[in-house]
Amino acid sequence: MQFERKVKPEINLAETPALRVKDLNFYYGNKKVLQEISMDIPQQQITAIIGPSGCGKSTFLKALNRIGELEGKVKVTGKVEFFGQDIYNKRVNINRLRRKIGMVFQKPNPFPSSIYDNVAYGVKIFSPQKRVELDEIVETALRNAALWDEVKDGLNKSALTLSGGQQQRLCIARALAVEPKVLLMDEPCSALDPISTRRVEELIQSLRSRLTIAIVTHNMQQASRVSDYTAFFNTDESRVGHMVECGKTVEIFTSAIHESTRDYVQGRFG
Repeated sequence: MQFERKVKPEINLAETPALRVKDLNFYYGNKKVLQEISMDIPQQQITAIIGPSGCGKSTFLKALNRIGELEGKVKVTGKVEFFGQDIYNKRVNINRLRRKIGMVFQKPNPFPSSIYDNVAYGVKIFSPQKRVELDEIVETALRNAALWDEVKDGLNKSALTLSGGQQQRLCIARALAVEPKVLLMDEPCSALDPISTRRVEELIQSLRSRLTIAIVTHNMQQASRVSDYTAFFNTDESRVGHMVECGKTVEIFTSAIHESTRDYVQGRFG
């Protein structure tokens, strides 16, 4: 789990949030996208990030494993701590960080290779295994992604032959194969039909006992169904995203503190 050269021994991992965000400001170039975000993402819980388009939800998610840096020049102030360690510290090994904090995107993005090679890809890079061990890892990841029974007889087939819902579960299996501690999901069901969406939601809930999940979604019903905690993001007059409030999902949906949160979850805007 370590991604820095040194780990402070006094951290109590059992009591530490998987991710703790403190006064996060995020810029793409000179454009400020997020302002003063502070929140915890608890271990082995599902946290939903909701809010209208353009409020910085996806940017926030990408800031949690530094993948936003692949999209251009960024500036970050504040802290994002992964089990107590600042991920923006200069000593952080970014590749190890992204192994421990995996990500699944809005549209399925399988590689143009076999189903087997898609799942094995990250494992081969981070920790090369003997073939028999790799076979076990691939099978376990596909089982955990609820896809094994559908593909076990065609592991050498192209991943591009799978349906959209199967491709998304394959991408989840690919992320799970390297044993992350946290899985970030950016609207993972937005391109799927209702049946595929239900399967992915069931999968998300089944993973709760294994890892921590943060999911961005525009679907209020989905947020209320799958998450334990919900954070509501909005924008100010300058179109800079900020977090309005965060709490247990049932409280956000039934007794939110802020009027804008209540209006959003009840469909009055957004």
